[in-house]
Amino acid sequence: MSDARQRPSSQETAGDSLPTGQRTDLADQQQSVARVIHSWHMPSDKPNILKALLSLQEQVGYVPLESIPHIAEALGVTESDIAGVLTYYPDLHTHQRGRHLIRVCLGEACVANRGIRLLAELTDELRIGLGGTTIDGQFTLERVYCLGNCGVGPTVMVDDMIYGRMTGATLRSLLKRCQGCSQEPAN
Repeated sequence: MSDARQRPSSQETAGDSLPTGQRTDLADQQQSVARVIHSWHMPSDKPNILKALLSLQEQVGYVPLESIPHIAEALGVTESDIAGVLTYYPDLHTHQRGRHLIRVCLGEACVANRGIRLLAELTDELRIGLGGTTIDGQFTLERVYCLGNCGVGPTVMVDDMIYGRMTGATLRSLLKRCQGCSQEPAN
């Protein structure tokens, strides 16, 4: 028997080291990934990697890195092709995001109106950096370079709402309101 057959797969070892509840979540996620991949398997069509990844992200909430080999095989492309699309499009995510997505504008007008200071206050308040998610899974912090709200900067977008003339105090108030609402996780 070869070495490859004797070693458990990375999915088996990852699942074995998790508590029972997390193993179930991992199994559910893997089933969702398999279902979505199966729905794309159209050998006669030219593969649309972006559409496939967006579909998976819509179903699972993000594109799990461990699913890349399966996606590549199902689409008949290389893992490098999948990775290239994943890294090119900023709306594709490889990690679970928080319930609320906070985007801080770092365009010129917002930076001139203390957007960097606002970002620093926000990272201190949430105790995460850019691209991070709070431990409780409530918030994910990202940057954008223009929200088209330049006249009233600094601007922050929380989920789908844009807020201008933000200060540290108004931002903290907004965060408290968000913690009280029950929105689905950001995709």
